[in-house]
Amino acid sequence: MEFGICNLNSIAIRKEPNATSEMVSQILFGETFKVTDSNNQWVKVILDFYFYEGWVSKNEIILLQEDDYNEIFTKNKTVSNELVTYISDQKNSLQILTLGASLPHFKKNKFKLLEQQFDFDGNTNSNKLTKANLVNTTYMYLNTPFLWGGRTPFGIDCSGFTQMVYKINGYSLLKNASSQASQGEVLSFIEESEPGDLAFFDNEEGEIVHVGIILADNHIIHCHGKVRIDRLDQSGIYNADTKRHTHKLRVMKQIF
Repeated sequence: MEFGICNLNSIAIRKEPNATSEMVSQILFGETFKVTDSNNQWVKVILDFYFYEGWVSKNEIILLQEDDYNEIFTKNKTVSNELVTYISDQKNSLQILTLGASLPHFKKNKFKLLEQQFDFDGNTNSNKLTKANLVNTTYMYLNTPFLWGGRTPFGIDCSGFTQMVYKINGYSLLKNASSQASQGEVLSFIEESEPGDLAFFDNEEGEIVHVGIILADNHIIHCHGKVRIDRLDQSGIYNADTKRHTHKLRVMKQIF
């Protein structure tokens, strides 16, 4: 089996091995994966962090030897907690990193990717944090535009938003809203929920298609057109701008 890592800020995971195929997710800097298939220009990968599978271009990744992969995988717990920052290597070459990037072998404002060492002067996290910290992270994504499959402050979708907020605070969520709904413990009433818990919403067919993070005072932050804050009640999400409910509440979950 082959292994790899993303050495760019973010790259597209495609549904099919084609540059015009639908982007279904993204791999962020420092995230590792296993290779399950390949052709001349593309590799099919399964992500270690959230077990999502799809195709990425060989030009946008670094393949790893198994020993290097295992070493990075076991020491890949630190993530960037800066909205946007630059890293620099030994040649003073700059590269942009965004919120939630993984920083292998991080120690004293430096991290290492194979033989390259980088300076990183921003805020980081490598521990499981409280719900209060999680809520603070949500505001860093406020007004981020919707992007199907996106996982960065430049574009994100509803489940990518919840996943990244939890990742930055030391927790692992799966990729899609329906998959995330299989995690955690069910809450029966809004009154039982706490800021930082998840709320899931279904469509007319009963399929869970949307997710957001519960805030205080019956509010929710979620990505619908952009990352925004709306009201939450037993019926679902109420948009004060349009004066109507936009999503029907299905279930609430506590992950912590």
